[in-house]
This record gives sequence, structure tokens and C-alpha cells, in this order.
Amino acid sequence: MSDEILYQRFLSHGPAVRIRRTSEAGASPVTAVLEVDRRAGTPREKEGGTAPPLMHCEGSSEAEVLALLEPSARDDRIIAQLMREKQLR
Repeated sequence: MSDEILYQRFLSHGPAVRIRRTSEAGASPVTAVLEVDRRAGTPREKEGGTAPPLMHCEGSSEAEVLALLEPSARDDRIIAQLMREKQLR
């Protein structure tokens, strides 16, 4: 797992839910996004790019941004709702 990926889990149908640090390592404040990579585990994943963010936040540390985003990242209903809101479904 890349050092910018702070959290990752896979949905039953394949996509990866990730919390990814968007600020430089060691930078303060820490910024991060919650995203769903629908290409995870496919040959297209290696093409690069990033998934559209579903949520973003800023905190004083990686632990703080994880505490803010992880509850949503763990909840399939919230992920589905965010994807509908962002018209990604």
C-alpha cells in the first residue's frame, strides 16, 4: 500500500474504498480525501490517476483525518449515498 493511502478496504463487488492523504508527507495541516476506486484490482488500475473525492478534510495529524473520515469509509450505506450525490453511480 502506498504511503499516501491511510486506509483501504474492498467492497464485495470489487472497488476499493480509500482514505488518501493529499498533503505532502510531514506537512501540517494534513489533508485527505475519501474515495472509491472502481478500477481497483483491474489492469486499468495501473494506468494511474485518482478517483474523484467523495469527502475531504483537514486535520492536525494523520490520526485526526482518519478519525474524521474512517466512520464513513467503513459504512457501505454512506459510501453508496455519497456516490449517488456525486453522480458516480
